[in-house]
Amino acid sequence: GRYYSGDIEGKFWFALQSSDCADRFGVSGQQPNILEYYFGDEDLESVEQEIANIEQSLGEQIKVIEDFFKTNNGYNDTMLAEANIKTSELIDYADLCLGIKIRDCIKENGYCSFNAEC
Repeated sequence: GRYYSGDIEGKFWFALQSSDCADRFGVSGQQPNILEYYFGDEDLESVEQEIANIEQSLGEQIKVIEDFFKTNNGYNDTMLAEANIKTSELIDYADLCLGIKIRDCIKENGYCSFNAEC
């Protein structure tokens, strides 16, 4: 799997989440083999706006996805279809989780810096 580390840490969702998904929150990662992200206080508004956009887009599906993962440690296409979850919704949900980590880190520290494996 691919990981991100720094002020926040985690693992990108397998086959769903690209290494540069944090770009959607307003800051572009710097390459070569690792994307370097730095979000400052000045980026908090754009992070919060993208979180709101994702939440609005997903709507009540957020609860459906959260409930799904309360009883499932993994997933496949059949399981998602049975739960009425689209892959695109799962991608947005994974990004939402990352965005919330970024937002919370900025609020706690005044910045959020992390590296993402490509």
